[in-house]
Amino acid sequence: MARTLVVVGAGPGRGMGVARAFGRRGFRVGLVARTKDRLDTQAAELAGLDIPAAAFPADIRDRDALAAALAQATETLGPPDVLDYGPGPSGPVTHAAQTTAAAAAAQFDLYVLGAITAVGQVLPDMLARGSGTFLMTTGPAATTPAPSEANAGLAMAALHNYARSLHAELAPHGIHVGAITLTAPPKTQEAADALGDRYHALHENRSPAEAALAPDGTVPPQPSA
Repeated sequence: MARTLVVVGAGPGRGMGVARAFGRRGFRVGLVARTKDRLDTQAAELAGLDIPAAAFPADIRDRDALAAALAQATETLGPPDVLDYGPGPSGPVTHAAQTTAAAAAAQFDLYVLGAITAVGQVLPDMLARGSGTFLMTTGPAATTPAPSEANAGLAMAALHNYARSLHAELAPHGIHVGAITLTAPPKTQEAADALGDRYHALHENRSPAEAALAPDGTVPPQPSA
């Protein structure tokens, strides 16, 4: 039976690496992001690889539009078996001392409220089936303070915490939630594909619940004490 992956925040690097990795393994792929022309190009690229794919444009910050896009993806491709949530940075990123409530709220809309909306849209089907995977990606500022990325770091830390909390609650129901900290975006297609393979392994193995990955999917070296 064909399975469905939906990538929310489907960029040309990490997102497409994940899409190709799952698509090569029999998944249909839905792509959600703001720019329709780019999404159409990415869907056509996947179709050229014999991966069934469709684009569902939506601004992640527009919660009604995001919910509608995910509902359309479900209608077109079937209920998502895997939801990949990993929006790229958007909007002004502020230093800690210059962070305002508005600057922080803008990043929370993107990273946190978008994720909550996406989970709320697809979780009921996963609970009904007793299976599913959420893969949620942040940058290193989620776990290591970065004064020059303070407002984004606040939001990414909240998303990381949300993913870990979801995992603890949903694992007994057959749903795996992975909190992934990506040290940097992949710069080549080869690296993106290797990273995508690692994401697929996280889904298949249903562990670990928390992973730090380098741009090529390897585990980065740990800083010495």
